[in-house]
Amino acid sequence: MMQTSHAQLQRVSILFALVIVGAVMATTPELAVAAQSKTVWDGVYTEKQAERGAGSFTTNCTRCHGAANSGGDEGKSLAGERFWKSFRESTVDHLLDYVSRNMPNGAGGTLSASVYADLVAFILSRNGLPAGASELTKDSAVGVQIIAKTGPGELPDGTLVRVVGCLAAREGGGWNLNTATDPERINSIASADDKTRPLGTRSYRLMYVLTPLQSFVGHRMNVRGLLMGEGGRDGINVSVTQSIAESCSNPQ
Repeated sequence: MMQTSHAQLQRVSILFALVIVGAVMATTPELAVAAQSKTVWDGVYTEKQAERGAGSFTTNCTRCHGAANSGGDEGKSLAGERFWKSFRESTVDHLLDYVSRNMPNGAGGTLSASVYADLVAFILSRNGLPAGASELTKDSAVGVQIIAKTGPGELPDGTLVRVVGCLAAREGGGWNLNTATDPERINSIASADDKTRPLGTRSYRLMYVLTPLQSFVGHRMNVRGLLMGEGGRDGINVSVTQSIAESCSNPQ
């Protein structure tokens, strides 16, 4: 009987340890990242919330914005091509932050947090994104990707971006940014430190550069500008260049 009791105690101890381990794992960054892999196609708002948002939109936003593919007085549609060009490859928390800081009519912060969440729910609904079982909140919006139904893609032509790479002189004149990172929207909330950010495999033609760059050849550069062609296939219309390290090697 003593042996049976000891075995039972062992099993209880093991189960208790597994519960503790599971609780600890639930707070790890890896699982947080997994939670952030959610997309707008997973249903991140409710139909009732979108209905509330429609009422708030009518009250606060129609002077400047259209809910369909045509805008209000200023032609700023919140559905269709304009929405996807502005927010594709971004996140719902960025969209919510943008709406909260700028709406209505430049009077950001004048509505409650719940109303702003309702408005974003309405915007998502107007762009054909499905409703789900839980309402959208500031916390639940974090990391939810705004991507096409087919999955992640390149940022659209004309997107204001930042990239990091190695400056090189182009044969025949001009400049390239080689071993460069994927383009990142400048208005993205999360952003890696440029000095430690791993370099990538891209190469961009730097266009319309007004700053002399001869002394920065071989440097790690932060470049900001507008994508020319989807994903920058035709280059970057440069607005800002900044040397952030004299060496282009990845940090050890």
